[in-house]
Amino acid sequence: MKKSLLIMCLVLTLCGCSKPIPRERVDYIGYWQGVNMELYIHPDGAVSYVRQDGNTSKSINASIQEFEGDDFIVGFGFFNTRFAVTQAPQEIDGQYQMVVDGVLLIKRM
Repeated sequence: MKKSLLIMCLVLTLCGCSKPIPRERVDYIGYWQGVNMELYIHPDGAVSYVRQDGNTSKSINASIQEFEGDDFIVGFGFFNTRFAVTQAPQEIDGQYQMVVDGVLLIKRM
């Protein structure tokens, strides 16, 4: 019981450690959707991510630790995931698009 409480406190503490998205990266903010993938980047740096692959799914709810080039790294401490951005957010035909981990994402809001 004490161990579960300690883990829950640690998770809540780490979730509160997000940094706002830098001004030069505001185009990343929003709800992005693609084939079998959803990515929500909040202005405060929090990220919600879900990706389906057949019968399996992967989800992440954590904060952006840093940007490296166009890529961004999400997680806490040594537990992190790099999101490889091969096309940074840009407006094409009236809608914002970006390519993350090989998936074309469209900004929905």
